[in-house]
Amino acid sequence: MNKIALIYGSDTGMTEEIVHNIVDDWSASEIDVIEVSNVKKEDFERFDNFILGLSTWYDGDLQSDWEEYYDEFKTIDFTNKTVAIFGLGDQYGYGEFFVDGVGMLAEVVLKNGGKLIGKWSCEEYDFEKSKAQIEGEDNFYGLALDEDNEPEKTPERLQKWLKQIESEF
Repeated sequence: MNKIALIYGSDTGMTEEIVHNIVDDWSASEIDVIEVSNVKKEDFERFDNFILGLSTWYDGDLQSDWEEYYDEFKTIDFTNKTVAIFGLGDQYGYGEFFVDGVGMLAEVVLKNGGKLIGKWSCEEYDFEKSKAQIEGEDNFYGLALDEDNEPEKTPERLQKWLKQIESEF
């Protein structure tokens, strides 16, 4: 398997902590970790496989570094690229916008020719709506984590999702 670029943004350190866990637990191939605040368009050309990570803030806003990079992100050609996305959100405090950032990035990847892997069941969550939910399905485009309300579920969810995407890459 080719190297994977893990591109993420983190304001409070929670997403960064998940990134460290992914790096520690990943065994399928080598991972290059890049903070989105340091990413260049050429980074998306150098890799064929990506894991993208972010949190959703307030009323469905992207994490601040992703917000800054979003206009350029929308110009990236994802043809022949495979992408898995994980996101952090608060299903109770912001149930109308739970992990919306996952859906916002997924929409761009799909529109620009990419292949998404790692969809995740919505069943164990209690939210009103989410841009991350695949239309007509009971699945998110990627892994949803709620460190505010269910941090005890994160290790098992992450392990299961990593096994899933390792086989899908």
